[in-house]
Amino acid sequence: MAMTEKPAFRRVVLKLSGESFCHAGERGISMDEVTLIAKQVVRAAKLGCQVAIVIGGGNILRGAQFKGRHGDNIQEATAHYMGMLATVINGLAMQDALESLGADTRLMTAIRMDGVAEPYIRRRARRHLEKGRIVILAAGTGSPFVTTDTAAAQRALELEADILLKATQVDGVYSDDPKKNPHAVLYRQLDYHTVREQNLRVMDQTAITQCMEHDMPILVFNFLNEGNIERAVRGERVGTFIGKRANIE
Repeated sequence: MAMTEKPAFRRVVLKLSGESFCHAGERGISMDEVTLIAKQVVRAAKLGCQVAIVIGGGNILRGAQFKGRHGDNIQEATAHYMGMLATVINGLAMQDALESLGADTRLMTAIRMDGVAEPYIRRRARRHLEKGRIVILAAGTGSPFVTTDTAAAQRALELEADILLKATQVDGVYSDDPKKNPHAVLYRQLDYHTVREQNLRVMDQTAITQCMEHDMPILVFNFLNEGNIERAVRGERVGTFIGKRANIE
């Protein structure tokens, strides 16, 4: 991916985890953290790239946290719906942060809640992107037992994005957890099969499989490095690029 002043990608889907909305080790929402991300997104959009954002909700609640816990009176499917609603709360925070910076936005949800957001309709989302609006996609796919990573892969395919950008708190995909193993190796390029066979912690297997089957490239990078979202959109060398084996040099 060569460096350029113009966007290397016409349209991207950016996957943000809920943890990116708060300080490390904390829960809830820190608008300072949200605004830092929003500033990067606005700069990327000003390059001429169409940006859709898929939001996680782990800073508030994960549906999976109730799985297998004895004594819980919450059914697992109900817990997943609760997690989806958490992503909408994050989506509202991101929308306010983006609009405070002068961006034109639309918040769309897979679960209808007309008082706060538009329903997600693929053609309408594409039209918003074509008009230069930053589209925030919340509530996952609207179905339980589906992660927001898989939702991001699905939306990237539906919206015909050029690439799926996975924002993380590490510099890319490593051979091991870099926070626990100082000798972990950072991969610059990988193919889908290697990610699946080695069970590398990038996204869940369903998301990887969807991207592999439809040749949707993935870029995993550290959003905490100021300007990395903009660099990723420009096509600069950041993080780990995942694609077909034939594309790996």
